[in-house]
Amino acid sequence: MSLYPPPNYSKMARRFPLQDVREPKLFPEVFPPHEIPRVLYGNQTLVPQYPDHISITDTTFRDGQQSLPPFSVDHIVHLFQLLHKLDGHNGLIRQTEFFLYSSRDREAVEKCQELGYEYPQITGWIRAVESDFRLVTSMGLKETGILTSMSDYHVFLKLGLTRRQAMEKYLRVIMAALENNVIPRCHFEDITRADIHGFVVPFAIELMRLSQESGIPIKIRMCDTLGLGIDSPDVLLPRGVPGIVKALHDDAGVPSEQLEYHGHNDFHRSLANAAIAWKYGCASANGTCLGIGERTGNTPVEALVIEALGLRGSQAYPGLDTQVITEIAHFMSHEMGIVTGPKQPYVGADFNVTQAGIHADGLNKDPEIYNPFDIERILRTSPKVRVSDKSGAAGIAFWINSSISPSTNVTKEDEGVQAIRSAIDDMYAQGRTVCVSDQEMYQLVELYMPQVLSLATVTT
Repeated sequence: MSLYPPPNYSKMARRFPLQDVREPKLFPEVFPPHEIPRVLYGNQTLVPQYPDHISITDTTFRDGQQSLPPFSVDHIVHLFQLLHKLDGHNGLIRQTEFFLYSSRDREAVEKCQELGYEYPQITGWIRAVESDFRLVTSMGLKETGILTSMSDYHVFLKLGLTRRQAMEKYLRVIMAALENNVIPRCHFEDITRADIHGFVVPFAIELMRLSQESGIPIKIRMCDTLGLGIDSPDVLLPRGVPGIVKALHDDAGVPSEQLEYHGHNDFHRSLANAAIAWKYGCASANGTCLGIGERTGNTPVEALVIEALGLRGSQAYPGLDTQVITEIAHFMSHEMGIVTGPKQPYVGADFNVTQAGIHADGLNKDPEIYNPFDIERILRTSPKVRVSDKSGAAGIAFWINSSISPSTNVTKEDEGVQAIRSAIDDMYAQGRTVCVSDQEMYQLVELYMPQVLSLATVTT
């Protein structure tokens, strides 16, 4: 929903003029050079403002790919198909962006274009270099990301420019996009170390003025490049994510649907920051499959999907197929060699594995006791037990029922289960320090409960 009446960007520009400082503003009180970055609080009041529609944009083939060896064309196309399948024609996963520099990248874009999907829409990514823009037009793309660094760390120390020189450099490429009817998506790099009202807001006001004049919705992606954002409305700029969103929305007049948040996980905050960006008026959150990306990675797309369902409910996204999350994880692991941390939520090998006997006992009685949601229906996977000295008879019984066959229906009181428990206790009493493997468990069941194997169909 667009703002009404139309914003007066000339008036906004007078209120927030570009502060073309001579020396870089590096916020030493927030980012002391040899210490952990500080979190400074204020007494500001920010009002939440959920957009009418929230969406997810994907950067698996750009930020995700740049952190790993190059993806093959076939891998890119198949992952793109899985994202489309996950979305289920909802537009929740609205877009994905691609590199355009290598022949492999361009071939992947062409093959994905041939599929003719409405979602996710295919967009590009380029530097703020006019020669790069020719790649966008040659691929027939309707939208492209453009790198527009915001912090003085980047403007002064990396680019060797002043703020005004940087702004003019960026605007040349943005104008080229507008002249070719291509939507520019300006990536405000390192925004959580930038002078928000001295450079970010004045530049955004100029972009919105151009957007109003051209009729082309210029987008702004708030890039928390180092994961420094904080998900609290009380945290002062430049680290407070709600404050950044509100500054762009309220002070620069950027409509919610033209705002995106892109976070990194350096401080374990990427998902929380994306969710709080939605809450305060940013329509889109950007991420990657499995959270791959530079350094600690990006916000996981699968986590954003689950977060959106928690906020809006499954009825808001009919046809969304969350079971594809598991399919994506298996494909990236087995076919692409991209292995996540074993305990990573939703996709890690041990995400739903317990060793604790008390948890296994609860699972035996009712899966809802120790499941955060219906894992089998939503992710097409099931809770598991890895047997150790802490699993007890309940863990052994759960392993037998889940690994051999549910029809066995053994309980922790069964004599055979107790015998297996005693054998395992002896192993650890003799100095064992690792979990009991599945193969060892099969052998123990064969030794102490042969009737279970003879009556049940063994499943793997």
